[in-house]
Amino acid sequence: MKSVSLHTLGCKLNYSETSTISKLFENKGFILKEFGEESDIFVLNTCSVTENADKECRQIIRGVLRKNPDTYVIVTGCYAQLQPEEISNIDGVDAILGANEKFRLFEFIDSFEKNDVSCIFRSPEAEISGINAAFSADNDSRTRAFLKIQDGCDYKCSFCTIPLARGKSRSLPVNEVIQNAQKIIDAGYKEIILTGVNTGDYNYQNGSEYKLIDILYKLEKLSLDRIRISSIEPNLLNDEIINLVSSSEKFCKHFHIPLQSGDSEILKLMRRRYNASYYENLILKIKDKIPTAGIGVDVISGFPGESEVNFQNTYNFLNSLPVSYLHTFTYSERKNTNAISLPEKVDVGERRKRSEILRRLSDKKRFDFYSEFINTNQTVLFESKKPDNSISGYTSNYIRVIYTGNEISENEIKEVKLTETNGINPVKAIPVK
Repeated sequence: MKSVSLHTLGCKLNYSETSTISKLFENKGFILKEFGEESDIFVLNTCSVTENADKECRQIIRGVLRKNPDTYVIVTGCYAQLQPEEISNIDGVDAILGANEKFRLFEFIDSFEKNDVSCIFRSPEAEISGINAAFSADNDSRTRAFLKIQDGCDYKCSFCTIPLARGKSRSLPVNEVIQNAQKIIDAGYKEIILTGVNTGDYNYQNGSEYKLIDILYKLEKLSLDRIRISSIEPNLLNDEIINLVSSSEKFCKHFHIPLQSGDSEILKLMRRRYNASYYENLILKIKDKIPTAGIGVDVISGFPGESEVNFQNTYNFLNSLPVSYLHTFTYSERKNTNAISLPEKVDVGERRKRSEILRRLSDKKRFDFYSEFINTNQTVLFESKKPDNSISGYTSNYIRVIYTGNEISENEIKEVKLTETNGINPVKAIPVK
């Protein structure tokens, strides 16, 4: 029997989709191997959010082929949809599958014999349609699973290629969401993380209209310990969602809310659907309603037109907000976006310098947030145990916690006392007797 290894780059949605692709191979009798092990077939599910993401894709492909030149290489994901010809120029790539084709790979490939040239199976952006169910494990301990409920995006942010890579917004039927959630529960998982390209834009119509809040109410009724919402746009995080998360014991007290810039002038150039004042009011509302909430923020440094004053506005804005951590991205020119033609480019070195400043701010924010909970008792879902007998997991509000000892088992929800933090490594804890 042939063997296959798979690797994922990018977002949680990609991880859930790679898991579904792996099941396609498993159902056909293929032997699944870990990434890095020699295999007959290699599948790379790619990201294309920045030039660095594209570069990493190319490096991984070449690295795999250096170790095993006879491996049949399949590349899919956003980079494959956006730049298939660029990937086909890499010697040794056999097949490139676009957004419509990745879940139908056995319709396009049968022999898995090496080719002299790459075969590209890719529908144009306008034809990207439909939505495939997907869910996956966060790790091998069956504790947390990503559940895809939505795909595509109708927003036109000036820096983003996601609508080109994944098409228009579309949502998984309600009954399929619930059925997949139940499968996850039956498999022993204790936390579900809802994912999508624009998760907050969930909108399924079948006689009646179902929004994200409707899905949340239905999921809450299931026999599940935890539900976590992945990244959600600030304009889609409404009072009803906040109130449900606040009142329910099942919903994690954690939000990841993209900002991108703390300067309203730059937000306008980015074509975001809010200004800094709106975002600030939203964060303060959440912290007022859920004082213990962990809040993550996406931010881009060095966007075209971002002066030193604009950047300082972003820094001061984030520094003043009660947020917990930042995901910092250095602006990268993307083909076929409006931002690429904007004037006043920021020097690449300056972009990176600003990113580093924001990363240091993130470390400070995380340390301050973690420190609030030192000497308090918190409930943690613990994951896989390491060879040194340490075990780690997350609190509801997304504090990474670690304990070394025998009192706690994998996939156990345990009350612990947080004892020590440096803001970077997981917080040390001891079990509450």
